[in-house]
Amino acid sequence: MKLAVIIPTLKADQALADCLASLSVQSLSDFEIVVVANGPVGQALPNGVRLIQNDQNGGYGKAVNQGIRDSSSDYILALNDDTVLHADCLKHLVAAMDSRYEIGMCAPQIRLSDTGLIDSAGMLIAPDGSSKQRLHGHPVAEGGRNTHALLPSGCAGLYRRAMLDEIGLFDEDFFLYCEDTDLGLRARWKAWECVYVPAAVVEHRYSHSASKAGSLKAYYVERNRILVLIRNFPIKNLLVSPFHALVRYFWHWNLKRQGKGIAAAYNGEESIGSVLFRAWRDAFLKLPSAWRQRRQIQRKGRLNARQFQRLLTSYRISSREVASQ
Repeated sequence: MKLAVIIPTLKADQALADCLASLSVQSLSDFEIVVVANGPVGQALPNGVRLIQNDQNGGYGKAVNQGIRDSSSDYILALNDDTVLHADCLKHLVAAMDSRYEIGMCAPQIRLSDTGLIDSAGMLIAPDGSSKQRLHGHPVAEGGRNTHALLPSGCAGLYRRAMLDEIGLFDEDFFLYCEDTDLGLRARWKAWECVYVPAAVVEHRYSHSASKAGSLKAYYVERNRILVLIRNFPIKNLLVSPFHALVRYFWHWNLKRQGKGIAAAYNGEESIGSVLFRAWRDAFLKLPSAWRQRRQIQRKGRLNARQFQRLLTSYRISSREVASQ
């Protein structure tokens, strides 16, 4: 098969059924579907859809990795179960990947379902390692130009198997969130490219499987942001990142007072301070292994530190913008 579509699922509810229905009417036919269930599946899956059933929830990265290993396809589409694809989506993604071997990743145009707004046109990176969706909340009309991107969102990202064979799969220690950023940056160290394909449209029911601003998400996003930094940022960027994190915290606090930004939407039972403490503590405990991984990633990269710094600058988002989303 040319393409494998890997769909991790926890609830396996109507959203998954809608996602599979959109795959059944794709104009591209040369692809397979693997559903990796981290929870019970209470519905019959369509004919031809392979199911990997796990006894427990091992996280997003582990589930996608299971699907990748179960397939021998040239391209891998990691896809959230709360998405619906337009009929030509796979055709446009595969065509973009076929255009040049150096392209290792493709980012579709992901839309916030039923809003006329963009969810993601590829990802951006902040100086403290926070990653955010490019053009998030912008009208769909603003996202129509083909261009390069830093990396795709894990919501819907196409990957070349040859690239994954070289850099490795998703890091399963991340469990949830930022594993797409880590994988994408590892690929960029190896000089693999990413392109944004606006003709490939994915509708996304945002945070259907997890709270948009709960304690679980806040913890993993913050802990894994730090791991992304340690593993992937050049030393000069790493040393100044705590200052940028403080700037972001300030904007979270300031915008929350105004009832704006993601901090204002926080609905976790645990205090933000407690969540941040646990995240920093647990990231520190992983520091020895993360530093070993850093040495391997950066020493074997095809880019040098200065080239990678320019890459980060090209796709930079400010701390204030991160706090505002």
